[in-house]
Amino acid sequence: MQIIQSLHTAILVTDLEKSANFYGTVLGLSKIERSLKYAGAWYQVGNYQIHLIVATTVPTDNPDEKSGRNPHIAFSVVDLDVAKQELLQQNYPVQVSASGRAALFTQDPDGNIIELSQQ
Repeated sequence: MQIIQSLHTAILVTDLEKSANFYGTVLGLSKIERSLKYAGAWYQVGNYQIHLIVATTVPTDNPDEKSGRNPHIAFSVVDLDVAKQELLQQNYPVQVSASGRAALFTQDPDGNIIELSQQ
Protein backbone atom coordinates (compact mmCIF):
# COMPACT_ATOMS: atom_id res chain seq x y z
CA MET A 1 0.00 0.00 0.00
CA GLN A 2 1.21 3.50 -0.81
CA ILE A 3 -0.75 6.44 0.59
CA ILE A 4 -0.38 9.39 -1.78
CA GLN A 5 -2.59 12.10 -0.27
CA SER A 6 -4.75 12.89 2.74
CA LEU A 7 -8.26 13.74 1.54
CA HIS A 8 -10.17 14.92 4.60
CA THR A 9 -10.55 14.90 8.36
CA ALA A 10 -13.94 14.33 9.99
CA ILE A 11 -14.59 16.30 13.17
CA LEU A 12 -17.53 15.62 15.49
CA VAL A 13 -19.47 18.71 16.59
CA THR A 14 -22.57 19.17 18.74
CA ASP A 15 -23.71 22.61 17.55
CA LEU A 16 -23.37 23.01 13.79
CA GLU A 17 -24.10 26.75 13.86
CA LYS A 18 -21.34 27.51 16.40
CA SER A 19 -18.89 25.19 14.65
CA ALA A 20 -19.71 26.62 11.21
CA ASN A 21 -18.98 30.08 12.60
CA PHE A 22 -15.62 28.90 13.98
CA TYR A 23 -14.43 27.05 10.87
CA GLY A 24 -16.05 29.32 8.28
CA THR A 25 -15.80 32.77 9.89
CA VAL A 26 -13.05 32.63 12.53
CA LEU A 27 -10.68 30.35 10.56
CA GLY A 28 -11.97 31.62 7.20
CA LEU A 29 -12.29 28.22 5.50
CA SER A 30 -14.36 27.97 2.30
CA LYS A 31 -17.61 26.05 2.71
CA ILE A 32 -18.42 23.60 -0.09
CA GLU A 33 -21.61 21.83 -1.14
CA ARG A 34 -22.41 18.36 0.18
CA SER A 35 -25.24 16.00 -0.69
CA LEU A 36 -25.35 13.70 2.32
CA LYS A 37 -28.50 13.10 4.35
CA TYR A 38 -27.02 13.68 7.82
CA ALA A 39 -26.30 17.02 9.45
CA GLY A 40 -22.90 18.52 8.81
CA ALA A 41 -20.81 20.95 6.78
CA TRP A 42 -17.77 20.52 4.55
CA TYR A 43 -14.90 23.00 4.16
CA GLN A 44 -12.12 23.13 1.57
CA VAL A 45 -8.47 23.90 2.39
CA GLY A 46 -6.39 23.61 -0.79
CA ASN A 47 -6.77 19.97 -1.90
CA TYR A 48 -7.94 18.94 1.56
CA GLN A 49 -11.34 18.96 3.26
CA ILE A 50 -12.63 19.31 6.81
CA HIS A 51 -15.92 17.46 7.40
CA LEU A 52 -17.99 18.62 10.36
CA ILE A 53 -20.35 15.85 11.44
CA VAL A 54 -23.08 16.55 13.99
CA ALA A 55 -23.10 14.19 16.99
CA THR A 56 -25.02 14.27 20.27
CA THR A 57 -21.78 14.24 22.28
CA VAL A 58 -18.12 14.78 21.49
CA PRO A 59 -15.32 13.16 23.50
CA THR A 60 -13.17 15.97 24.85
CA ASP A 61 -10.82 14.05 27.08
CA ASN A 62 -7.58 15.92 26.59
CA PRO A 63 -5.45 14.17 29.19
CA ASP A 64 -2.26 16.13 28.57
CA GLU A 65 -2.23 19.79 29.52
CA LYS A 66 -0.10 20.54 26.45
CA SER A 67 -2.47 20.65 23.48
CA GLY A 68 0.13 19.46 20.96
CA ARG A 69 0.30 16.10 22.70
CA ASN A 70 -3.41 15.49 22.18
CA PRO A 71 -5.29 14.64 18.98
CA HIS A 72 -5.47 17.79 16.85
CA ILE A 73 -5.67 19.14 13.33
CA ALA A 74 -3.01 21.57 12.09
CA PHE A 75 -3.23 24.47 9.66
CA SER A 76 -0.52 26.76 8.31
CA VAL A 77 -1.22 30.51 8.57
CA VAL A 78 0.40 33.50 6.90
CA ASP A 79 0.78 35.53 10.11
CA LEU A 80 0.62 33.78 13.48
CA ASP A 81 0.40 37.03 15.46
CA VAL A 82 -2.66 38.15 13.47
CA ALA A 83 -4.28 34.73 13.96
CA LYS A 84 -3.60 34.88 17.71
CA GLN A 85 -5.13 38.35 18.03
CA GLU A 86 -8.23 37.34 16.05
CA LEU A 87 -8.76 34.27 18.25
CA LEU A 88 -8.31 36.25 21.47
CA GLN A 89 -10.67 39.00 20.28
CA GLN A 90 -13.35 36.36 19.76
CA ASN A 91 -12.67 34.73 23.17
CA TYR A 92 -11.11 31.50 21.91
CA PRO A 93 -8.40 30.00 24.12
CA VAL A 94 -4.81 30.26 22.89
CA GLN A 95 -1.85 28.15 24.05
CA VAL A 96 1.56 28.94 22.58
CA SER A 97 3.52 25.87 21.52
CA ALA A 98 5.83 24.63 24.28
CA SER A 99 8.36 23.60 21.61
CA GLY A 100 9.42 27.20 20.98
CA ARG A 101 8.44 27.08 17.30
CA ALA A 102 6.03 29.56 15.73
CA ALA A 103 2.81 27.71 16.56
CA LEU A 104 -0.20 27.99 18.84
CA PHE A 105 -3.18 25.87 19.79
CA THR A 106 -6.83 26.77 20.20
CA GLN A 107 -10.08 24.84 20.52
CA ASP A 108 -13.27 24.85 18.50
CA PRO A 109 -16.61 25.21 20.34
CA ASP A 110 -16.62 21.45 21.13
CA GLY A 111 -13.06 21.38 22.47
CA ASN A 112 -11.44 19.86 19.35
CA ILE A 113 -7.84 21.09 19.31
CA ILE A 114 -6.63 23.16 16.37
CA GLU A 115 -2.94 23.93 15.77
CA LEU A 116 -1.97 27.03 13.81
CA SER A 117 1.64 27.39 12.73
CA GLN A 118 3.61 29.83 10.63
CA GLN A 119 5.91 28.12 8.16
